[in-house]
Amino acid sequence: MAERLGTRITPAIVARYPRPGMSIPARIAYSPDGKAITYLASERGDLVFDLWRFELETGRTEVLIRAAETGREAELSLQERLRRERLRRREVGITEYWWAAEAPVMLVPIEGDLYRWEAGSLRRLTSGAITPQISRDGRLVFFVRDGEVRVLDQDGERALTSGAQPGVGNGSAEYVAQEELDRYSGFWVSRDSRWLAFEQVDERHVPVYPIVHQGQDRIEIEEHRYPFAGADNVRWRLGVTPVAGGGVRWLDLGDPEDHYLARVDWHPDGRLFIQRLRRDWRLLELLAFDPTTGRTSTLVSEQADPWINLHDDLRFDPRTGEFTWSSESGGFRRLSVHAPDGRLQRWLTWDDRPVDALLGLDALSRQVAFAAPSGSPLERHLYRVPLDGGAPVALTADGGTHHAVFAPDFSSLVEVFDSVRRPPAVVVRRLDGGRIAVLHEPERLDHDLRPPEFHSFESEEGVTLHAALYRPEGGTLPPILVSVYGGPATQTVQDTWALTVDMRAQMLAERGFLVIKIDNRGSARRGLRFEAAIAGRLGDREVTDQAAGVRWLASLGLGDASRVGIYGWSYGGYMTAMAMLKAPDLFQVGVAGAPVTSWDGYDTAYTEKYLGTPRDNPDGYREASALTHAHRLRGRLLLIHGLIDENVHFRHTARLMDALTKANRPYDLLIYPNERHMPRSERDREAMETRILAYFESLLAGASGPGP
Repeated sequence: MAERLGTRITPAIVARYPRPGMSIPARIAYSPDGKAITYLASERGDLVFDLWRFELETGRTEVLIRAAETGREAELSLQERLRRERLRRREVGITEYWWAAEAPVMLVPIEGDLYRWEAGSLRRLTSGAITPQISRDGRLVFFVRDGEVRVLDQDGERALTSGAQPGVGNGSAEYVAQEELDRYSGFWVSRDSRWLAFEQVDERHVPVYPIVHQGQDRIEIEEHRYPFAGADNVRWRLGVTPVAGGGVRWLDLGDPEDHYLARVDWHPDGRLFIQRLRRDWRLLELLAFDPTTGRTSTLVSEQADPWINLHDDLRFDPRTGEFTWSSESGGFRRLSVHAPDGRLQRWLTWDDRPVDALLGLDALSRQVAFAAPSGSPLERHLYRVPLDGGAPVALTADGGTHHAVFAPDFSSLVEVFDSVRRPPAVVVRRLDGGRIAVLHEPERLDHDLRPPEFHSFESEEGVTLHAALYRPEGGTLPPILVSVYGGPATQTVQDTWALTVDMRAQMLAERGFLVIKIDNRGSARRGLRFEAAIAGRLGDREVTDQAAGVRWLASLGLGDASRVGIYGWSYGGYMTAMAMLKAPDLFQVGVAGAPVTSWDGYDTAYTEKYLGTPRDNPDGYREASALTHAHRLRGRLLLIHGLIDENVHFRHTARLMDALTKANRPYDLLIYPNERHMPRSERDREAMETRILAYFESLLAGASGPGP
């Protein structure tokens, strides 16, 4: 269905999700027998997802489960709503499902209830199930409820763990594991369903951070155990217990205060693989635990300076026992193959450009598929390479961004392809390029969205930086707006349709602003050295690089350097505040959304990775704090924050407000009482976009800047 935008982009359009052209199949998976492809999609082009199936042999597409058929509105628990926050998930209806690996059975959570689908029949199993999993044969269902891991079989439901109490729980990942380590589960079932490994988390010693719902008629207070930088983390331990019943064996994995439980996987041979990350992010160990002998061994030990980036590239060859791994030890992430005892067998990929992710392993053909940049870090391509060594073979050629899900036997793949000039298309094809079917054609849009232009320029220190420009029409010298994120491990400037449908940038360009996005030093996909340039000194080189981009535009006569604004959210909100404070001669108007303002108020895992602890790096924390530089504000700054943000607390904005007041520096404020870190209400988003547009138009659209 075409997206009708009219002739002018309005704040209402900016606030709307999904973006034009972005209503595409999601959570794509092959059925266990490889004969069908399932996915989530909206029939109406909105955020309400149904579950669909495409049959490879017949080409038939059908809706398996409609969200509307369940008959009632969602009523999710607070734990599940917060998990959705960690996943940055906006969709409603059917948002997840899981096939059994070896049976035509799947689990489908719908509106707080858990269902079992088999042979076209949908049966309700239970309610309140968190992070459910299904056994490979489809007979057992595991989940967490009330702090305990439970199993559901033909005889009913029973708990596999015990000891949960306020502040102590089993089977759920702690906050920083979800938010910063991208680990969302806290239990793992062996492939033969004999063993359950689970994490027990004790957070009773972590101080409570209360969040008051100020915008509601009734009083409601959420209590969050939040580990601030330099303070105590939760205490965790990993246990293994028989699914059939029996005692728990607790593994000796060292002091939990000194480590994170990063990843856990079961090897096909029955060993439990554990990735243990040291708290300073400089040592990652892959351990193997044998539940039959109780023996633990170290398979891989990797040290890095200044930090290790976690990955999900561990895969197993059940025939040989070998496993894949990846490392940035040479400066760029490379895939490798290891023997069952951990010995390095061979490197699989290049040493001069990074791998993005391993996408699949086929034991029969002994090859793996992966994604990586091509000659440009702006693109993402698909490759395959033999496990026994050889040159990687490109599976894609067209410029842009390619994602894929591979059939278990590598007989085909589902490819999602898009670029700044082309909305996403989803096709089923063979590895040699032969097309089998089209799951989704690119949408035709009524509104003519102009794709951003890609440029590169040299920073003040001679580093090549990439930028995207949204140019306004007209011949006058336009004011410049910097759209910024700027945080580590993230890339903004990519050849992807998402860049074109940044509707705020498009709206601002349509209103006469020149909008630029810049990937400063510290951003992802250019190797560890480029990313590590910001180590120990956040808000410094990132601001320098963003300022260099503005000066570059001015030197080419493309924009008016006397009228410069900047805006961003989260780390981008932090960057906005720091740019306004550290480069006040250049940046005159800023809109900072949900900004971190002092890193001693953010969590342990993220902050200590990039800054160390406040005790070890007091100067770094002081210089990286917006509070330190509040007295330097000269322009106009609008602060935006949700009052129930449990990630970047409103306290950050409040502390900056206090520092600005003490320094006699005025500011503007926009708060949303019922929003968390990611505004969900379309009404709130429209009001926010209206205010942002008016702010920049009133202060920068004239012939001169806002003045002192």
